[in-house]
Amino acid sequence: MSTEYRIDSEHLNAFVQTLWRHAGSTPREAELVAEHLIQANLAGHDSHGVGMIPSYMSSLAQGHLQLNGQINVVRDAGAVLTIDGGKAFGQVAAYQAMEKGIERAQQLGLAAVALNNSHHIGRIGHWAEQCGRAGLISIHFVNVVGDPMVAPFGGSDRRFGTNPFCVIFPRPGKKPLLLDFATSGIAFGKTRVAYNKGQRVAPGYLIDAEGQPTVEPNVMHEQPYGSLLPFGFHKGYALATLCEILGGALSGGQTTHDETLQTSNDAIFNCMTTLILNPQAFAAPQMQQEAEAFLAWVKASPQSGEAPIQVPGEWEEANRAERREKGIPVDANTWQQICEAAHKAGVPEAEIARYQALAHA
Repeated sequence: MSTEYRIDSEHLNAFVQTLWRHAGSTPREAELVAEHLIQANLAGHDSHGVGMIPSYMSSLAQGHLQLNGQINVVRDAGAVLTIDGGKAFGQVAAYQAMEKGIERAQQLGLAAVALNNSHHIGRIGHWAEQCGRAGLISIHFVNVVGDPMVAPFGGSDRRFGTNPFCVIFPRPGKKPLLLDFATSGIAFGKTRVAYNKGQRVAPGYLIDAEGQPTVEPNVMHEQPYGSLLPFGFHKGYALATLCEILGGALSGGQTTHDETLQTSNDAIFNCMTTLILNPQAFAAPQMQQEAEAFLAWVKASPQSGEAPIQVPGEWEEANRAERREKGIPVDANTWQQICEAAHKAGVPEAEIARYQALAHA
């Protein structure tokens, strides 16, 4: 089993910013990337947090990730924007795309933003939260172009990506409702976390290269590769299919097939189609009261066990409170990989050592 460190979120944020500035990012780009990765860890989604840094560094070295890139609006149809991400950091491209979508939805009552050709956009809930802070509802369909990891329902090999689906509903004065999940049973990054920790995953999420069930995460990281399985059998597979087509094809980007397969596991490109709704544009004066009445009704159900009934987003909020207090957990293997990435980025050894000293087991 790998040792686990705890690292203060502010210290970790500063380290990540330092790493990307040395790699060549502008201060603003480094800030956006660090903020996104740290927020993913704070929310409890380590699969999309700082553990992604080694993959990003490899993608940069291979010429896939383009530092300091900017989005390009290729079509402006008023309420509909189609945007080329230019292979820029997804943490920048998606942020800029949501900024434009938020502005349109505030003006017009709704907006659709199609983002294609973006490097990995990470945890989709981050972009929903950006909309939620503006008081807007957002719905996100995402695909992973040419990087198959998930077997179709009834299939035995990998045919499409983890294809996230996400929805946010803002609640004035309260934390929003946030639904954000991969349409695979678990995210690929969660197998990476288990692999680095020397742990198995729960049954029902993986099959090996022969199509047989397994709990060993190495099938996703060592050849011959196995596959993730969709959540909910045919239901997760069906939702993944629509995320592939609405996220990939409708956005003006690509879907996964023979002609779009990536040659590198580190070249992660996403397309995302986002619908943004302004609640103020609807004739629903009792919307919040009805929403809160429903949530209270649900939570009034007698508990079937010790765990409390939660609504979407509460799990993440509990993680944020705990991790802000105790620090972000990072296993020793992942921490070593991050420090090696910092070395490759040109961060001085003394500075790396200073941040290493801040990590405690």
